[in-house]
Amino acid sequence: MPKIEVNENLFFTLLGETCDAERLEKIFPTAKAELDEWDTSVGSPETRTIKVELNDTNRPDLWSTAGLARQLRIHRTGVVPEYSFVVPVEKRKGAASGVSRDARSKALRTVKVEESVKAVRPYLAGFIAKGPAITDAILRDLIQTQEKLAWNYGRKRKSVSIGIYRSSGIQWPVHYKGVDPDTTAFVPLQATRKMTLREILAEHPKGIEYASILQNEKIHPLLVDDGANVLSYPPIINSADLGAVLVGDSELFIEVTGTDYPSVALTASIMACDLSDMGFAIENVEVQYTYDTTLGRSIVFPCYFQEPIEVETSAISKLLGKEISVEEALDALRHMGCTANAQGSNTQGSKILLNPPPYRNDFLHPVDVIEDVLIGIGLQNFKPEKPKDFTIGRLSAIEAFSRRAKLCLVGLGYQEMIYNYLGSKKDYIDKMGIDPSLVVKIQNPMSENYEYLRNSPLPGLLGTESVSGKALYPHRIFEVGKVALKVPEENYGVATRQFLGFLSCHAAADYNEAASHLASLMYYLGKEYSVQEAEDSRFIPGRQAYILYKDQRIGVFGEIHPEVLEAFGVAMPACGGELDLDLLSMTSQI
Repeated sequence: MPKIEVNENLFFTLLGETCDAERLEKIFPTAKAELDEWDTSVGSPETRTIKVELNDTNRPDLWSTAGLARQLRIHRTGVVPEYSFVVPVEKRKGAASGVSRDARSKALRTVKVEESVKAVRPYLAGFIAKGPAITDAILRDLIQTQEKLAWNYGRKRKSVSIGIYRSSGIQWPVHYKGVDPDTTAFVPLQATRKMTLREILAEHPKGIEYASILQNEKIHPLLVDDGANVLSYPPIINSADLGAVLVGDSELFIEVTGTDYPSVALTASIMACDLSDMGFAIENVEVQYTYDTTLGRSIVFPCYFQEPIEVETSAISKLLGKEISVEEALDALRHMGCTANAQGSNTQGSKILLNPPPYRNDFLHPVDVIEDVLIGIGLQNFKPEKPKDFTIGRLSAIEAFSRRAKLCLVGLGYQEMIYNYLGSKKDYIDKMGIDPSLVVKIQNPMSENYEYLRNSPLPGLLGTESVSGKALYPHRIFEVGKVALKVPEENYGVATRQFLGFLSCHAAADYNEAASHLASLMYYLGKEYSVQEAEDSRFIPGRQAYILYKDQRIGVFGEIHPEVLEAFGVAMPACGGELDLDLLSMTSQI
């Protein structure tokens, strides 16, 4: 979960009240937050920080001092702030322009997006912030917000990255384009010499950290002003000139680039609303595209692109277990910063139409609206009730069958292991030497280390063996757990199965050992099976076999291929296999 540090003085100023620790612990649940650490015995309010843990990954607007203070302030006062600079987008299918009529009448600074950047990092949003001289506390908070949004919400800058610049030195319009990484050069932050984009990826600390995002692309994105001065190399690093924001600056240009337009637009709105709350005047920037986007070819940012969502008041009362009137629901939503209106008469058949705040895009279902009603009313206003139903839990059939299998393997001298169901491409695919299309990939992973759903328990077992070389041999380990298999016949094309995996590692480990242990397991489970010659790249050819039960393939076993052992750093021979317990238990009488 995201953790942030807020400057004590800045936070209480934005909150509109000064609190002690007891008061903070009482009001923080409104923002799904917890007080992590706050030492008031040292320093002054101007220098002290309050450490806060946020428990909602769907609310990136809370990951800043201003955002957290805004939510708590609105809940206390019921006063919803107005952000008049947020421009409604005219969404017309096939429209050439997404600029509102009001915005067209204003002379706006512009960013021109060239066709060359479309294939690598196609979307950009931005705005100008003018206000008081930036203090050290505000600058630190801006940098923290920039990092939290880009790292957590932007998937380590893959889908969203943020650049902050001194606007006074920029020659408008700004140009966003694709360039040759081997010939384009500038002086990046924390450097003193010009470096090509390719050199930045290979030598600069930030380039090395985020090189994987762009290193395989032929064209790289670059942001320059009309005088050809480099602002930044998104999403890697700002220039040392225009990209070096300092304490005392009072006019900023903030841009957001990325691969997902809703995320880019929302991030820009969050940053703009935060700066507005801090006393900055927000000026719109028009982004002009040479190609079509979902919001048009010309969009003014910050923009309001959120869709309204409707919920039945009867559904609110039913889910919360308490009669909630339309007026109560509307008042609760106002205390959450939402604008909502009643649709129809004030009866149980009434509906509520909610327009999300410009800094929120987490209302995916009517239940999300109901959750806000709950928080807006306050958990303390719901009387606790004892459960009315009495139920007795018992093991499912597959769990009971799995326990029998576990006992058999323990009896054979194996030790049980437990692993994560999510892992990396490196462990699940590259090291195992299998086709990537066999493994389910998560669409929006938070980390490369947890990017795939495993399709076998063997990578986990081999991973354990790779760090067990100093333990006395033989090593025999097993696991029973879930795997995800691609099955086109399933509703979503994926089936979750209960698998058993086992691994034996020592100098004499071979096919015969794996076969004998499998035979013992099947005997004690009361299952008759047969084997068939197998062709599995994870095992040595000619020393592996498929397991058949009722003429259906339910697993494989054999000697682990030397290339797989080498990839995991296992120095000893190993044998093992995997078994689909769901298929094996179908006709079992437990």
